[in-house]
Amino acid sequence: MTIAQLKYLLAVAKHQNFSRAAKALNVTQPTLSMQIKNLEEELGVRIFDRSSTPMRITPVGQKIIDQARIIINENEKIIELVKHEKGFIGGEFQLGIIPTVIGTLLPIFLKDFLKKYPQVRLHIRELTTQQIIDGLRNNELDAGIAATPLEEDDIIEMPLYNEPFVGFIPEGHRLYGKEKLHDYDLDVEDILLLEEGHCFRDNILNICTSELPEDQPYTLDTGNFTTLIKLCKEGMGMTLLPYLQTLDLCEADKKYLKTFENPEPAREISLIIHADNHKKGVVNALKSHIKGIIKGLITFYDVRIISPLPPKHLQKPS
Repeated sequence: MTIAQLKYLLAVAKHQNFSRAAKALNVTQPTLSMQIKNLEEELGVRIFDRSSTPMRITPVGQKIIDQARIIINENEKIIELVKHEKGFIGGEFQLGIIPTVIGTLLPIFLKDFLKKYPQVRLHIRELTTQQIIDGLRNNELDAGIAATPLEEDDIIEMPLYNEPFVGFIPEGHRLYGKEKLHDYDLDVEDILLLEEGHCFRDNILNICTSELPEDQPYTLDTGNFTTLIKLCKEGMGMTLLPYLQTLDLCEADKKYLKTFENPEPAREISLIIHADNHKKGVVNALKSHIKGIIKGLITFYDVRIISPLPPKHLQKPS
């Protein structure tokens, strides 16, 4: 039994298909199939039931796969430990970022980070918060950037910055003449929201004192702030934007922005890792680089952090 065989095993388990697993590993399918066959013969058990469509993992196969994940993880820990002792910062690194952060944060830090740490191979994916948490737990991600606090015992949160919410209120709206906004000014029936699954939507629902009505005149499934802004300008209501999103608005649209009274409601953006993370070198480099580069753009101290979790009445029972 070799580490390579165990990696092949995990790839097949992940993709549930030999062809896709071989492509992901950049090996030929016959090579992959032979290695899995050799492993099964060595152990004397069938790990995959190839007679069913789609292919199934046998009960004993699932136990072997679970143990293989532990072995691979421990093997990588040894490799990363040596790198850390040598002061080496590099290697493959899987990073997930939530949709409402990736478009504004990535252009700010990525180019300079890669220039400073040329031996890091970042693989960045746009994912929801839950997908990031699942990826960290399954060892498919090394870190994530998401709104916190998440209240997950096995997830470590390292705050990067606090980002206030800013109102986008068009002319003719009842709040257009207000100098500063208050929570009690907001009516959830009047606010254009991102689709379900976005923590920024839950942030807003947690600011509002009213609840989302069951009977709405229309529903909107979008993860695009630009769409919300255009609808606001058409008189369809108002919306809230994260502060960094407002920096990219044209000057004509910035006149519609309204800030909140202090302490401003804000979301906390953090670098998150699993408690068992072993790539501390790249994690610490990311944390210090992002915090350092964003300091000149977004420094707010008098804020109150709004939960990114669904409001209690909308949470599904565990």
